[in-house]
Amino acid sequence: MTDPKRPQQLIDALSQTIVGQREVVESLVLALIADGHVLLEGPPGLAKTLACRALAAALDGQFKRIQFTPDLLPADIVGTRIFDQHESVFTTVPGPIFANVVLADEVNRAPAKVQSALLEAMQERQVTIGLQSHALPDPFIVLATMNPLDTDGTYALPLAQMDRFLLKVNVGYPSREEEAVILERFAVDDTHLIESAATLEDVRAWRAQARAVHLDEKIKAYVVDLVAATRRVDAALGGATAALVDYGASPRATLALAFLSRAKALIQQRTFVLPDDVRGIAPLVLRHRIGFNYRLVTERADPEAIVARLIASVPAP
Repeated sequence: MTDPKRPQQLIDALSQTIVGQREVVESLVLALIADGHVLLEGPPGLAKTLACRALAAALDGQFKRIQFTPDLLPADIVGTRIFDQHESVFTTVPGPIFANVVLADEVNRAPAKVQSALLEAMQERQVTIGLQSHALPDPFIVLATMNPLDTDGTYALPLAQMDRFLLKVNVGYPSREEEAVILERFAVDDTHLIESAATLEDVRAWRAQARAVHLDEKIKAYVVDLVAATRRVDAALGGATAALVDYGASPRATLALAFLSRAKALIQQRTFVLPDDVRGIAPLVLRHRIGFNYRLVTERADPEAIVARLIASVPAP
């Protein structure tokens, strides 16, 4: 019998394919353990798609990529029913959503009806085709990408769908040293994905272990206070900044902080959560759940700086 794999082994395997982007790699594994979905936002060409493919290969899981376009239909995602003339019956043809790792590429380029079909899959872990509901594979994770530089022909993601993403990662450009490694590694040879670094059964075991990680009462209070600070920006940061915020994070953010901090502790082989675990993942959880208004653009304010100040305003236990 082989020894059970550790989450860090999966991170190390992904790092052999993805140069730099440490936050992206760790966030994918955190979301996998916490049983949530990830929104990746960044310019094209930063290995967002490669990271998703690498995750599926490392788990020996099924990977499907859906390119979101304005003419996409819900049936193109969830599947449809067709009439079999030979058997004189309707048969169900499952769509690409039936996979362990689903890449929703440029998710904001599809209209609301298509986004709502994805919403059911993300939240309920099932889809409805005709009159029947079909369970999705376990584990099931949606990795959605967005390009912040090109907004022509896009549809803004509604708050309800943004809130369904466990975390949001801002993907940045590599450093000069990292870009030199990318050139050396990929300019000549093909991309080789590491396979079988862990199994789907390992992921299910990690989830059970993460649920057993101790979350102290003081840490729970800290989590609640962090989320509450996003709803009382005036008290936390003052009136000028509060005018930029229309609404704060929902209770889903509270649960996400708890799930992800336990997952982070598990990766670091601890049986308890530290305040630094919560503080470290707080920007990933809160940045897409705080509603900024038009004043953010007119006053040229930095939303990341505001989120960082909100987190810093809450004293850690």
